[in-house]
Amino acid sequence: MTDNTEIRNFQSGKLILQLKVTLAADRNAVDPVVQSVMELVRRMHGVPDKDDAIELALTEALANAVVHGAKADPSKTVECDVVCNEDQSMLIVVRDPGTGFNVADIPSPTRGESVYSDHGRGIYLINQLMDEVKFLKNGTEIHMIKR
Repeated sequence: MTDNTEIRNFQSGKLILQLKVTLAADRNAVDPVVQSVMELVRRMHGVPDKDDAIELALTEALANAVVHGAKADPSKTVECDVVCNEDQSMLIVVRDPGTGFNVADIPSPTRGESVYSDHGRGIYLINQLMDEVKFLKNGTEIHMIKR
């Protein structure tokens, strides 16, 4: 885990799950990692009735990190931390080795020509599915919270 205030705050209460995953920046690695993480979350009853939203947000965040951050280069790695506490809240942090981006520069997929695009909906979906979303370290790290 990184030395991060948000993660430490989640750790200050009773944890029911704390997980760190590192995956190769290969598109084929995303789904098995998501399935493994979600299986643990469901088994631990981490966030009842919210797991579908979390699963989709995690998939989008990891896919973005692999494709955009690591340029789908399997020699690079993407990191993911998952923390669930006794309050049935979950924090997911995804980190990539990329140069980052400015989230304000990403066009909304609900307006203009972006409506017809066949990509560019991941960040929008994450923001709709999670209760709190932050982009840190120039966009190379995303923090997602579901309560």
